[in-house]
Amino acid sequence: MQYTLSYWERETFYRDIDIAVIGSGIVGLTAATHLRTLDPTLRVVVLERGALPVGASTRNAGFACFGSMTELLDDMQIMSEDEVLTIVEKRWRGLQCLRALTGDAQIDFQMLGGYEMFTGEESAVFQQCAERIPDFNQKMGRITGHSEVYRVVDERLPEFGFQGAEHLILNQAEGQVHTGKMMAALLQKALESGVRIFNGFEIKQLEDSSQGVEIETTAGWTLRVPRVLVAVNGFARQLLPTLDVQPARNQVLITHPIPGLPVKGCFHYDRGYFYFRNIDGRILLGGGRNLDFEKEKTTDFGTNELIRKALTELLHTVICPGREVAIDTWWTGILGLGPVKKPIIQRVSPNVTVAVRLSGMGVAIGALVGREGAELAL
Repeated sequence: MQYTLSYWERETFYRDIDIAVIGSGIVGLTAATHLRTLDPTLRVVVLERGALPVGASTRNAGFACFGSMTELLDDMQIMSEDEVLTIVEKRWRGLQCLRALTGDAQIDFQMLGGYEMFTGEESAVFQQCAERIPDFNQKMGRITGHSEVYRVVDERLPEFGFQGAEHLILNQAEGQVHTGKMMAALLQKALESGVRIFNGFEIKQLEDSSQGVEIETTAGWTLRVPRVLVAVNGFARQLLPTLDVQPARNQVLITHPIPGLPVKGCFHYDRGYFYFRNIDGRILLGGGRNLDFEKEKTTDFGTNELIRKALTELLHTVICPGREVAIDTWWTGILGLGPVKKPIIQRVSPNVTVAVRLSGMGVAIGALVGREGAELAL
């Protein structure tokens, strides 16, 4: 729909903006709130194209995690150990930022632990992880303050009732949040700080110049602001095509309530490509994009029947074997990935800063990325 702003709209809502944050996800809302904390006189707006954040912030699994062992070992194949540990520290600090900003009760934070599940076919991978536990615990202890972050807890397998799982490694410092409550709390913090939020604001392109940043909307009118912070993660290349950010779609399901569900905690499987947890007496299960990498490199909120079939099979044969389990609904979320799991927080032109590429760890690292992006944007 094409239209121009009325005098009233222009003068009342879009006048005298100091900085526009694009995207109302974890990063965008945290950044906007932090900007107002740094300078309460700043006139900060958040521009969001959806009725709710469109991407991953309201569509993730709510894992308050910072690294399963297989994931970290995989990362060390393409990054140095020091680089991987630096990113882990940022995730840990990000979780503390999020919890401090919102409060644990408001996001239903629960320290139930993060588990990595291994089947019999993964015995060699498990042994590799088990041998590294003392070393990892020493290094993770310096970051988290926990003396024993990882430990083997095979004795818990019978209580969870998994079929075909032979080993479990527990990360005791991980937890889970209620994604909806988390985003509602961040939204409330932003509003309380004086940030204005405009939904349904779809941007066609950005053009930076000495006069500021001209934001062209898909409705046909433009808005000029002094500075912009882009925080749209998996959709970043739609606005800044040269950014090294690749969208990655994830398929997610949630079951109807399961009476007597024994599963409690967050679980990773197959190097973290599959993940599941308990929530409200249900199982939330997602992932599997490693089964079809190319098709899932998309910003399209569509389905992938190959992956959905694999998730359904995992649910019925491994997680809840022998139970009558019905799927309530499916959805998809769009992540922002890159060649390494390191966020992009940088000024890309004199008046445009980006804070994107969260690598599927938005709950953990998002609040810190938002704060750092805000500080750089000033």
